[in-house]
Amino acid sequence: MRAAQGAIRAVPIVGITGDMIANGLVKSVARPDGNITGISLLSPELNGKRQDIIEAVSGARRMAILAGASNNTPQQLKALQDARRARGIELAIFSVRTSEDIAPAMNEIKMSGAAAINVLSSALLNANRSLIFKRAAELRLPAIYEWPEMAEEGGLIGYGARLTGIFRQAARMVVKVLRGVKPADIPIEQPTNFELVINLKTAHAIGHDVPVALLLRADKVIE
Repeated sequence: MRAAQGAIRAVPIVGITGDMIANGLVKSVARPDGNITGISLLSPELNGKRQDIIEAVSGARRMAILAGASNNTPQQLKALQDARRARGIELAIFSVRTSEDIAPAMNEIKMSGAAAINVLSSALLNANRSLIFKRAAELRLPAIYEWPEMAEEGGLIGYGARLTGIFRQAARMVVKVLRGVKPADIPIEQPTNFELVINLKTAHAIGHDVPVALLLRADKVIE
């Protein structure tokens, strides 16, 4: 989006990203004040909630984050790490820049003694989700992901808004633009419905039990 904005400032852009303001794409939620509007996925807040969930699953004091280097700011990662440190949990951060970095980073996570992984919101990590599912299974590491659909595809746990809902939300904003409304006058939207999906098939495959209390909270359990 930033590249497109720099190249074609007169063309309206409707985009989807983790945090529109933190990424420097708009000046405010209510008044984007430019040629970009779209959906801000609340990634920093949801990354923290996912961390709570995976900690409940593992019950361990040493955890790991797998982050896309271009999606998560150092400030966001440090805030997540500091919040856990205050609770006596060691949270190691592993950032990757390319798909080739993912498997080695996951191997390092396993060697570090981390008991589970919080896979943060990232276009790179989402595009390589099959690789992450496979390596997490081979390493027998519980992991949580940003989309509910990712648990349906083989990940252990997915928590967040459904992609189908996000795309419909974005489509409604595109319709406004096509009807002549300027992006600067279309407030940034955020998802409002979130789902927790747990894949017990994956849990059994890696030999990990999911607490009953968490299963009762789930919107969908795959058996």
